[in-house]
Amino acid sequence: MNRFAFTFAAAMALAAPSFAGQQYIDGTGFAVSGYDVVAYRSLDQVPIGQSQPEAVRGRSDITAEYNGATWAFANEENRSKFLENPEFYAPQYDGHCAFGVSKGGKVPGNPNLWRIVDDKLYLNITDVVVGFWEEDVPGNINLAEGNWPGIEPNDASKNVIPNFTSEGPVSN
Repeated sequence: MNRFAFTFAAAMALAAPSFAGQQYIDGTGFAVSGYDVVAYRSLDQVPIGQSQPEAVRGRSDITAEYNGATWAFANEENRSKFLENPEFYAPQYDGHCAFGVSKGGKVPGNPNLWRIVDDKLYLNITDVVVGFWEEDVPGNINLAEGNWPGIEPNDASKNVIPNFTSEGPVSN
């Protein structure tokens, strides 16, 4: 009987939907500080060691809900793309700093300190951290992927992003 109960419990756990951890939300009240996560795909990514182009702010009247957060978009087309596949567009580690996750913790991700690697969006917290991240991007991703299952269930970071203030999405 115990064996049946264990098998049933294991089957139910595997059948249950998997939920992401808490999305990082800053003082704007929006995921990714109100920036459009779909728009990153249209920006020209620069080589490692150079500053990425600034992210695109979303609009407060074009939003969607995902992972317990409100996301803003620059246009309806980007919103539609996001709704078709939010996991593809949402930043890794629920918007937390990728290097921070590689070191075993949750700290905020700055929407202007980004990089797309293997079709996944990663954010980092400061320019200095970006330097450490870029010393070994594949190695840091590997470490972060190993750490993430253990820290994902923890509460989202409540810290502010250093040297960054977002006005949130554009009001229309």
